[in-house]
Amino acid sequence: MFHPPLLFTLSRHFLRRHHHHRRLSTLSHTLSHPIYTIWSANTGLGKTLVSAGIAAASVASPPSKLVYIKPLQTGYPLDSDAAFVYRKIPQILHRRNPNFTLTASNQTLNVSIPAAKVKIGDNFSDSRNGFGEFGFCEERKVGEGVGEGSELICKTIYAWNEAISPHLASEREGAFVGDEEVLVLLKKCLEIGVGSEGQGSVLSLVETAGGVASPGSSGSLQCDLYRPFRLPSVLVGDGKLGGISGTISAYESLTIRGYDVVAIVLEDHGLENEVPLLSYLRNRVPVLVLPSIPKDPLDNLMEWYDESQTVFDSLKGIMLSSYEKQMYRLHEMPKKAQEIFWWPFTQHKLVPQEKVTVIDSRCGENFAVHKVKDHDYITQMFDACASWWTQGPNAALQIKLAREMGYTAARYGHVMFPENVYEPALQCAELLLQGVGKGWASRVFFSDNGSTAIEIALKMAFRKFLADNKLLMDLPHYNTDESNIELKVVALNGSYHGDTLGAMDAQAPSPYTGFLQQPWYTGRGVFLDPPFISMCDGVWKIAVPKKMHYEDVILEDTSFNSRDQVFNRSRDDSKLASIYSTYISQELLPSSGSRKFSYAGALIIEPVIQGAGGMLMVDPLFQRILVKECKNRKIPVIFDEVFTGYWRLGVESAAELLFCQPDISCFAKLLTGGMIPLAATLATNDVFESFVGDSKLSALLHGHSYSAHAVGCATACNSIKWFKDSQTNPNLVPGQNLLRELWDAELVRKISFHPAVQRVVSLGTLFALELKVEDNDAGYASLSGTALLLKLREDGIYMRPLGNVVYMMCGPCTSHRVCLQMLEKLYKQLDKQEKIQTAHDYDHDQRLPIA
Repeated sequence: MFHPPLLFTLSRHFLRRHHHHRRLSTLSHTLSHPIYTIWSANTGLGKTLVSAGIAAASVASPPSKLVYIKPLQTGYPLDSDAAFVYRKIPQILHRRNPNFTLTASNQTLNVSIPAAKVKIGDNFSDSRNGFGEFGFCEERKVGEGVGEGSELICKTIYAWNEAISPHLASEREGAFVGDEEVLVLLKKCLEIGVGSEGQGSVLSLVETAGGVASPGSSGSLQCDLYRPFRLPSVLVGDGKLGGISGTISAYESLTIRGYDVVAIVLEDHGLENEVPLLSYLRNRVPVLVLPSIPKDPLDNLMEWYDESQTVFDSLKGIMLSSYEKQMYRLHEMPKKAQEIFWWPFTQHKLVPQEKVTVIDSRCGENFAVHKVKDHDYITQMFDACASWWTQGPNAALQIKLAREMGYTAARYGHVMFPENVYEPALQCAELLLQGVGKGWASRVFFSDNGSTAIEIALKMAFRKFLADNKLLMDLPHYNTDESNIELKVVALNGSYHGDTLGAMDAQAPSPYTGFLQQPWYTGRGVFLDPPFISMCDGVWKIAVPKKMHYEDVILEDTSFNSRDQVFNRSRDDSKLASIYSTYISQELLPSSGSRKFSYAGALIIEPVIQGAGGMLMVDPLFQRILVKECKNRKIPVIFDEVFTGYWRLGVESAAELLFCQPDISCFAKLLTGGMIPLAATLATNDVFESFVGDSKLSALLHGHSYSAHAVGCATACNSIKWFKDSQTNPNLVPGQNLLRELWDAELVRKISFHPAVQRVVSLGTLFALELKVEDNDAGYASLSGTALLLKLREDGIYMRPLGNVVYMMCGPCTSHRVCLQMLEKLYKQLDKQEKIQTAHDYDHDQRLPIA
């Protein structure tokens, strides 16, 4: 019988039009019942036989429901795996004389024109994108049982006529379908079992086409295509000669992508392939062996299914047990986390159990998060804090980096760095010097994180200062005793350079350095008040500190219609530039009155954006003049680019925005795409030469056990190349070393006018706003942004606040469309929060007593 096409809320026209323009992910899948993907080490190994065996074992225990889904089918209609399951299960049950009724259905949703003509002639509506508006469905009932029975639902989502790989069939038959279209319709099919749990057991099977790495309809490997769902998997292995290798390769292809394989099942060919497989897997994954499949095409396989029944019952038991363990673990994780974790930068009293986010996995820029609302489910959340500013990879780069890390770990493990060389470390150093260090740096010192990179930079800078200013000759030869020289840094208020003791002393007093946090903190620096710049009411405005005496500055010097004007070099000749220079010169005057000779031995700044200080944008003109003044005084310059480097601000190095170069610069976070910790401190040759001498005691005596670890260096190499290649990063402006504008300029401007917003900053991958609050509620300890962030998390955007500063961060490859959707959701929630606050204030006013 024929039925109208299954209707979906998202039209194919919309999906087709936007396939190449990635959107904020709305993919989710239910956990109300077990869902498994059936993979195969290769084509022709019996995936569909296994699916049918699991289905028969499932529906044999009424009341139960089995949902079989075939997303991509070729060879249709002569070859239809869903039709095989639909026909075979009633045959198996009839042979076993069940005392219940089985209701079965088989529906094909989208069929290419050639396949549709074979099936029903020309009896279908006009095609769209090569597919007919086709809704073939057949139904049947088996048995005359009393009471509740079982249900079998078979779905084929896309079908082509020619019996070849889906990507070839799609091209030859002119019926194209993108990955996102497949996933959206698959999501809807996965929801079929929702709500049936109280009526008996439910099990869903998603059977792939061909082997694990066979291409899907778009050409994407199927192991990549279905990765956003990361459904638990059953792998059909190969029991033939050579099958051990193929099965292990398929298993590794799945696990390197983060899939959980709960069982391997293979046909017995008399070679006992299961023995070496179990040895290789160290019994972590059960391997089940099926009887040899009859070769006679006329055999109806009934005896084979009878003989295999215990195997399929065992397999079903493994699948259900694994699901139950998964659900138990997901539910216990928040409570366990609260009992044994000590989270950083977290007041545990403010985190009730229901606020703990359970992250099941990550795919590209999205977390897969466990939630409960009516039933358990996994939903996608965009990681808009970039996991503490580290993340950049999309799904394709994540898989590439995972493979590269596995290869490098297998090749090198870990090897010692001093006096040694190996390819990952050498190539990484070369790329650093050819990229962010081009034109000024000649040496790379590796470490493991941003804070330690800063510690190293401070040691380098102080030695350089002592050498340049002829102060080393005043010290006893390599004497480690205290000298009469005191070195300080020049730094900015609002700065943050890490949590290690030396790095903390190099930053101005802040909530991170108070006595409660760091009783040893002394603040060894000359801390300047920088002018900050942000967008307010649609205009970029500079907040000049009062102590700079800027009364004579004209409005045009502190107010700009566009961000580009802020970075324009023509500002160097402005009155404001002269005021900056005068202020800096006064602040750098030597201090007096100390028994020691006190020197400013280094300048350390975060170029353009102070991250942890509240996403504060420092006037680039001020920083450029500051660098110039310090270099004129032979004070070495350190750029802390741990946060700002590697495209975070739209350029490879934030130094490009200042039009000046440091003596030393520190990189981490996005250096490896955020996949693994690694940091690098780059230095000029003059800095390096200040450590060269005849004694080891004059060398830089600093290092880490995992300096230049091969896995981190290899990951960094691949990440650096990926972001810098227009073939893999579509956001690169052709012929220029910068990213396209990612945040919609008009919407950013609109947000800056919002009554709840104090200021806005938008640059590169960063968008930030400061909420307007009372002075006593401002700052890092403020909870004013909590309600807004919780609502945005409900909208699929994961964020963390910096007090009353709310920020969103994307990756260098994130599409403009995704950024737009995040801004739209943010603006919508700002409006809602403002209305709630207005209503609250009105209610409060009405309750005030009348005088």
